[in-house]
Amino acid sequence: MFPMSSAFPHKHGQARPNHAYAQRLLAQAFSQQQLESHLNLTNTSFHSQPLNVFPLIPTYQWKPPQDVSFTSPTGSKTKNRKRKSDGCIQDDLKRQRVRSPHPYEQPGKASSFSPAHRGEQGPIRGSVDETCSPIRSSLHTPGTSKSVGCVPSLREESFQNAYSDFPSSLVKDKLSQQILELFLACEQRSEDLDRKESCRAQLQRDIQQQYPCARVFLAGSSLNGFGSRSSDADLCLVVQDGPVNQRTDAVYILSRMQRLLYKLSYIERPQLIRAKVPILKFRDRVSGVEFDLNVNNIVGMRNTFLLRTYAYIEKRVRPIILVIKKWASHHRINDASRGTLSSYTLVLMVLHYLQTLPEPVIPCLQKDYPECFSPVMDIHLVPDGPKNIPPFMSKNQSSLGDLLLGFLKYYATVFRWDKFVISIREAKALPKPNSWEWKNKFICVEEPFDGTNTARAVHEKMKFDAIKAQFTESWQVLQVRKDLDYILPLRETRPKR
Repeated sequence: MFPMSSAFPHKHGQARPNHAYAQRLLAQAFSQQQLESHLNLTNTSFHSQPLNVFPLIPTYQWKPPQDVSFTSPTGSKTKNRKRKSDGCIQDDLKRQRVRSPHPYEQPGKASSFSPAHRGEQGPIRGSVDETCSPIRSSLHTPGTSKSVGCVPSLREESFQNAYSDFPSSLVKDKLSQQILELFLACEQRSEDLDRKESCRAQLQRDIQQQYPCARVFLAGSSLNGFGSRSSDADLCLVVQDGPVNQRTDAVYILSRMQRLLYKLSYIERPQLIRAKVPILKFRDRVSGVEFDLNVNNIVGMRNTFLLRTYAYIEKRVRPIILVIKKWASHHRINDASRGTLSSYTLVLMVLHYLQTLPEPVIPCLQKDYPECFSPVMDIHLVPDGPKNIPPFMSKNQSSLGDLLLGFLKYYATVFRWDKFVISIREAKALPKPNSWEWKNKFICVEEPFDGTNTARAVHEKMKFDAIKAQFTESWQVLQVRKDLDYILPLRETRPKR
């Protein structure tokens, strides 16, 4: 990861924010004078806005540049930017950072890019194309000399096009058809993503009026492929190139942001939540979307693109996960703020099940492509990391209905909650360590990058018992009825037109 800024010399156990240090962070991170005199750079990756510390994640684009085409994984030609390599690693890195202006942003002056403080970031790594290679040959498409990436660009194609050729053998029964139809009705559309992006862009412009070098990025389910039409949006406010003390300085910075948001006419109900990763919750009056804003949650940005790769590496993954999230929400076991499972934890649980079947439905990406998902990869390379990973050719041809039944059965009768930790990093159940993070915890799910327990919110036995009981009851009902309506009322679940 990145070195801790000298602006944070907190002592171990310090519980209250040191406002002097946090103020210094804001002054250092957002100082226009420092920006112009010390760095004097402009990076067109960020709509030609100046950048004060290091090359951050390129802004997500929904519209392609004009007059350039390439061949998509389906064989059709679409508009996009095609990158040629001249063999120069540094030039390759520059090209990955430079993008055309975002359609929602105001245009700015273009200029060339020069890497900032490269000596402080360590040696220059090769481009993602050069470093990402599979360890196991099972991930290669047979008979091809060059891999074709399974992950679409951040301008997501419509579901109708992507799933028009869904194999009929995987939806041959009523239950499978119900799962696919519900996914079609509920999955996030491009217009939903555009509404979130429009608010993000406007919020960034308003924050930059006071803090010119701040950057706001979409993350979470809005980009990882598992969002629905009703999903909230996660935003990450990036203020420096390393971690921020979440217990102290992040809270202070978010409190400053809260005061700013109160002045914005299109924002309502900004509320500061002091969790392990504190967030500022608010609602966009224009779109009606609920947002969660965090500060420098770099791990969250990394796992967004790991999950995005799992979402698109096999076509059954997205429908199964969306339906399971809807099922958990309906039965009120999908709310970490109320001591049950977060959506992120649920996604990890499903991926773990799909990885650990006798014939896996999905691979272990962090084992097969370690360079593409390295926890120390420069953060601005993270979105491009998985772009050349090919689809996984699974020998498992279970239908969507069979996979849903198997998931419920696995956690109802097979998995030993008291003995094991769920890990998608290792694609197996790990013995529970005898440490504070895991000991006496009811549910243990490993975060794939920082190794923490994502299910720590489940700290009451009554809530844990309710979760287990719901898995068992739903499995038993679905096993007999084979009708999704018996465990998830479809009429109530479908979005209202």
